[in-house]
Amino acid sequence: MKILDGRELAGFVKERQRQVVLSLKSEKKTPKLVIIRNSDNPVIMKYVGLKKQYGEDIGVEVSDVFAGSLEELKTSVESANKDTSVSGIIVQLPLSNAEWTDEVVSLIAPEKDVDGLSGKGKFDSATATAINWLLSGHNIELSGKKIAIVGHGRLVGKPLEKMWSDSGLSVTVFHRGSDFSQLKDFDVVVTATGNPHLITSEMIASGTVVVDAGTASEGGVIVGDINEEIRGRNDLLALTPKIGGVGPLTVTVLFENVVQATK
Repeated sequence: MKILDGRELAGFVKERQRQVVLSLKSEKKTPKLVIIRNSDNPVIMKYVGLKKQYGEDIGVEVSDVFAGSLEELKTSVESANKDTSVSGIIVQLPLSNAEWTDEVVSLIAPEKDVDGLSGKGKFDSATATAINWLLSGHNIELSGKKIAIVGHGRLVGKPLEKMWSDSGLSVTVFHRGSDFSQLKDFDVVVTATGNPHLITSEMIASGTVVVDAGTASEGGVIVGDINEEIRGRNDLLALTPKIGGVGPLTVTVLFENVVQATK
């Protein structure tokens, strides 16, 4: 079974990014990313920390802004929009009130929407792009395969379905309430629901490619969507590791977009 580890792929791109940032700084252009959040949830804080460290590693300035209320969130986005030193803006989801999401995200200037959340800018979803990079980098062929996407959220499922459908691939979306036993009829399963242990071994057929892009906190530990019993199988074609699959490449794609926005 092939392990779809994103860390090595991310490492190659990261070194190139570091060189590009040095070049930009020689032209008096300093890339800057503003992260706007309104929660101290362990999952959120983990990813904010990873982004801050990545930015430090390649020379990109990262500003972490906490905004507790809807008005503070809107003000923070609008302030970052107007700040000419800011290359990119992300709103770290989920917000404490999910109903605020559309209103806040829609305020991000399209040219600074480096996470691709608004769908109005030139950048695609960072996580969806990362999954594409991961599969391509490990020579997983999608053409002619039956692909299932579990979950249709703003961060992963919805943009990934559009990306792949626009490319002519055969994609079926599974929602809450879908018959997950039908997943065994698919060649590729990408899951991104944030519901721990949702995908069990009997749902996955031999020879399947499984990408777990779900993240949730369970007892202070970050967990994915798939049940651990799946990791004990050796009859799958490919599987993301418990740590270091899609996540590292998502951060890499995000900073690739920040660098491009700076240019």
